[in-house]
Amino acid sequence: MDLTPLVPQGRQIIESYGDGRFRVTGALHQGSVLVYPDKTVAWEVTTSAALSEESLAGIAAAGDAGMIELLLIGCGPRMTLIPPKLRAALRSHGVVIEPMDTGAAARTYNVLAAEGRKVAAALIAV
Repeated sequence: MDLTPLVPQGRQIIESYGDGRFRVTGALHQGSVLVYPDKTVAWEVTTSAALSEESLAGIAAAGDAGMIELLLIGCGPRMTLIPPKLRAALRSHGVVIEPMDTGAAARTYNVLAAEGRKVAAALIAV
């Protein structure tokens, strides 16, 4: 699926997803990824059950720095609930979590990034 909206210069954009990979700002990434406003990095998480404070430590640090206020979590093919303890941990760093399926998270990220919002996406590959 092509997901290319107009996004401010220098911001990451999720161009496509599926077959276990993502294309973000022209670069192919195999497996799950963390998409920050200015970079995309590989992410070791393969299921929503593996989400933890440790797996989202980089997001927490970006929240502390004021770079991210909202984290979209692409839980895979279906949305799953996020444990209250993990929500509270990220909230203490100024980051609100919104879980959804990976496709919805990718599309929503692009819309919010185009609006210039302080958003990141943690996307489990599908």
